[in-house]
Amino acid sequence: MSSPTLRAPANRADRRAVPWWTLQQALWVVPALAVLVALGVLIPAGRWWFFGPAIAVAAVGLPIMLVLPRYRYRNHLWEMGATAVHARRGWFWVESRIAPLSRVQTVDRTRGPLEQRFGLATVVVTTASSRGPVKISGLAVATADELAARLSELTEATAEDAV
Repeated sequence: MSSPTLRAPANRADRRAVPWWTLQQALWVVPALAVLVALGVLIPAGRWWFFGPAIAVAAVGLPIMLVLPRYRYRNHLWEMGATAVHARRGWFWVESRIAPLSRVQTVDRTRGPLEQRFGLATVVVTTASSRGPVKISGLAVATADELAARLSELTEATAEDAV
């Protein structure tokens, strides 16, 4: 008899999450490149030492900046059912988190400055788990509001504690 497999969640992040995640990557790649190139140009003796790290940052950072957000979009999934919320994300190590509604302690909707710029929000579902909260990021604001409200309603309606 085969063991049951966990079905992938049905919903993806909003498409606007791709440029948001790209900008997040660019916030470390571009300054790192700028500093290394500037040091290579400004320091007269031994400036070639700084171009090696600049090339390494460009060779690693630029593909990560351009490819990772698209891959993250394909693998950043979530779903809310009648009894639990399920989030899956990851690249090499894929993490599926399922939080029974009877274990939910708080439901928060957050929006950082970049998320606000892209019209996105994150829903954070806190349980008593030692693994920390279940985070669903890259959601349209309306979707995040609806999800947070629905999770709050279902959590409130679930009187018993999970066994």
